[in-house]
Amino acid sequence: MTEKGSVGGTGRDLATSLALAVAGGVAYFLGFPGFDLYPFAFVALVPLALLLERESGASFRRRAGLAFAYGLVEFVGGYYWLQSFLETFSGFPFVVTAGLTLLFCAALALYTVVFAWVYGRARRNGWPVALVVVVATVALEATYPMIFPSYLGNSLHGVPIAIQIADLSGPLLVSAFVALVNGALAETWLAFRAKAPLPKRSLGAAVVATALVLGYGGYRIREVDARAAAAPSIEVAMVQVNMGTFAKREDPYTGHLRHLEQSRRVERIHVPDLFVWPESAFTFAVPEYSEIADLVTPGIEAPVLFGALDLRPTPTQPQRVYNTAFLVDRDDRVVGHYDKTYLVPFGEFIPFGSVFPVLYDLSPNTGRFEEGTSLDAIRLGAMRLSVFVCYEDLLPEFTRNLVRTGRPNLLVNLTNDAWYGDTHEPHIHLALAKFRAVEHHRALVRSTNSGVSAFVDPVGRVLQESGVYTREELVEDLPLLDRGTVFERIGERPLGALAFLTMLVLLFRKRQKFDEREGTSSR
Repeated sequence: MTEKGSVGGTGRDLATSLALAVAGGVAYFLGFPGFDLYPFAFVALVPLALLLERESGASFRRRAGLAFAYGLVEFVGGYYWLQSFLETFSGFPFVVTAGLTLLFCAALALYTVVFAWVYGRARRNGWPVALVVVVATVALEATYPMIFPSYLGNSLHGVPIAIQIADLSGPLLVSAFVALVNGALAETWLAFRAKAPLPKRSLGAAVVATALVLGYGGYRIREVDARAAAAPSIEVAMVQVNMGTFAKREDPYTGHLRHLEQSRRVERIHVPDLFVWPESAFTFAVPEYSEIADLVTPGIEAPVLFGALDLRPTPTQPQRVYNTAFLVDRDDRVVGHYDKTYLVPFGEFIPFGSVFPVLYDLSPNTGRFEEGTSLDAIRLGAMRLSVFVCYEDLLPEFTRNLVRTGRPNLLVNLTNDAWYGDTHEPHIHLALAKFRAVEHHRALVRSTNSGVSAFVDPVGRVLQESGVYTREELVEDLPLLDRGTVFERIGERPLGALAFLTMLVLLFRKRQKFDEREGTSSR
């Protein structure tokens, strides 16, 4: 179905299509975490569908260019903060980091070009707009490579009742719901403009899906809240000392003293069950666990979980560096540790740097960390803590493997978002991490150097959160839950595989139209 009067050739038509591309890209990043105007997420794909319908008779080159414009606006608006990160960690000048950011966003914008190709071919095969939008969105979110995984469904992070379906198939299922609403609205608008009957099936599917999502969300929140109220709980305290990565490296004594001072301030009121300090809380290079225990927590009565550098010699190398979380108990003994598994490109390693070491000379601020190999939980009495460091909390399947291996009753993330500056990134990071709590019905602790630190309950509600670039202490009672979920058993891959296989059907098979009067089908 194409809009009446679309020829795909005149300058006026091109300007209209380009306006739709820009409007759609803006709606997408406005609806996404950061700007957090989530209603825009329900219409962000509508302009893209409309422009692709308008341009259905044009060359693919033109349609790809318009889709690329949509994607470039979407990703530049969503990832503008990447420039600050690259400048901080690479040491490159602004012109270079801005160019790299634009190049990164351009690479991501190819996602929308692929979407346009899938959409155009599936529509030529006669498949309805809503179905194509849903299948293309889910299939590509499941397969298109992203350094920072994100989903259309992440836009609903602030609406707990709408994201409980993530315990079935992760944020990918939430994306399917949001895409369905987009597709139904686009199909309805096209029918209205063409003075054709309204698409009752697509509208009905969107209405039913909305009722099911909200109904399931209300049920699941009540059920998990009841279990949380009956479960044992622990009191967790976090300290946010507001020192960036390089400030801690240049003055490690001040950073350490701030953690001690703020922890002691908490203990003067009440000794918690656990302190959680952030990633790189302790920046001295201490190679022996016993020395770390003696030096890190003097005068602190409660156990402390903290991030530090771990230096380990090997038979072939004098030392290897790990980004590690250590747990020290009340007797100042190291009772467990976790080495970060997924490293940040250009921050903790340079891709192909081991093959071309000269790359590290060009980027002097980049680290040379090693990957961890164990996903075991850290145990402390009745607590089983699954710890992830930095952006590992953005990875649904990785967290699923962590939970399946460690069987934790509490999730803890240690991170340092100071490298992104005063941007939306710290807020986006928290928003995306909240889905890990929903997927597994575990409380989540996020401890950061400079914000946003937060306590998230097992249904994704933020109980407390800090500001950005503030010194704060947060204390909260959290339930210890460990019952499994559907997502824990199957993950998001079955849904992604189903969407991908369905996409292949839409691409390579024409739709059979059923004639209800004759009881026959035709192509």
